[in-house]
Amino acid sequence: MTNILLVCSAGMSTSALVKKMQEAADEKGIETTIWAVGDAQSETELPKADVICLGPQVRYLEAKMKERVNNEKPVMVIDMASYGMMNGKKVLEDALALVK
Repeated sequence: MTNILLVCSAGMSTSALVKKMQEAADEKGIETTIWAVGDAQSETELPKADVICLGPQVRYLEAKMKERVNNEKPVMVIDMASYGMMNGKKVLEDALALVK
């Protein structure tokens, strides 16, 4: 089971991407929990995550997130093209590659 946290400005814009990522995981039989929150709620959610994915619009939070997890968990900025096209399969693959 891999826990993937998506962080964006308010947790709204990533909800569609969460759905697409979960669909891609289900198709491949990969057990995941994927959820999205805004930056304001992220601190309480970080301990539950195996990997943290930042929406491109909050890429400026990357250093802050790495600091919050003491560089003990992978933090990635979602590729702008994948995010814009809501390519859940690609974002899922990128996230899973970081936890293996």
